[in-house]
Amino acid sequence: MKPPAPRSLRDLRHLTPARVGLGRSGASLPTQALLEFALDHARARDAVHARFDAAGIIAGLGALGLSTIEVASRAQNRTEYLKRPDLGRRLEARSQNALAGGSDQPCDLAIVIGDGLSPAAVHLHAVELLRHLLVRLNGIAVGAIVVASGARVALGDEIGALLAARMVAVLIGERPGLSAPDSLGAYLTFAPAPGRTDAERNCVSNVHASGLGYDEAAFRIAWLIREGLARQLTGVALKDESALQARLPPESTSPAS
Repeated sequence: MKPPAPRSLRDLRHLTPARVGLGRSGASLPTQALLEFALDHARARDAVHARFDAAGIIAGLGALGLSTIEVASRAQNRTEYLKRPDLGRRLEARSQNALAGGSDQPCDLAIVIGDGLSPAAVHLHAVELLRHLLVRLNGIAVGAIVVASGARVALGDEIGALLAARMVAVLIGERPGLSAPDSLGAYLTFAPAPGRTDAERNCVSNVHASGLGYDEAAFRIAWLIREGLARQLTGVALKDESALQARLPPESTSPAS
């Protein structure tokens, strides 16, 4: 048998956006590699500080036939949000009051779309990911769709508790990286309540153009939602074994049906 041809660093660079095999110019990086690094760093900073277009997200959800509730955390502005993560984990008083009336209508799943550390990722991916996800949730009672500004992942715990949801799914912008400033993550928590820890959540991350596609991400998220509700748990006790299940196309292409 003919041995496989040796692979080069150039081949590896075609397989990943990570910085490998950049070369050198004397003791430094080549100018092109240095300029690309500076550009990606600027894009990551811009993603963190971008203004969250909650109205645009709500309009996109409305085009899918979905009604929404808009809320905000206790962080008064982006600077405070970045300096005080604790404020992004709790709702402001007006938002608490707006959600409190939903507690007498329990549901299986509440969905929160939050800006997180990359509003740019939410603008690009949240509505389309939700469109792919909802058609895979037949038989699950989906409650309110909440759009949250100044949100950390744990803000979903308070929202889910106020809405009497058995589980909450938080679609949120992830911390930007130098190769992916627009990555979206989905965090799932069974029996949401303030004080839940990250060990009690499941996460499907890296939803972006060069990462996980919408259909694959929706398949994994839907699997975790169904299994989490059936087993009444999420987190370290629930392993993502969705790859062992045959992928079937969603029964409907209309999330509003």
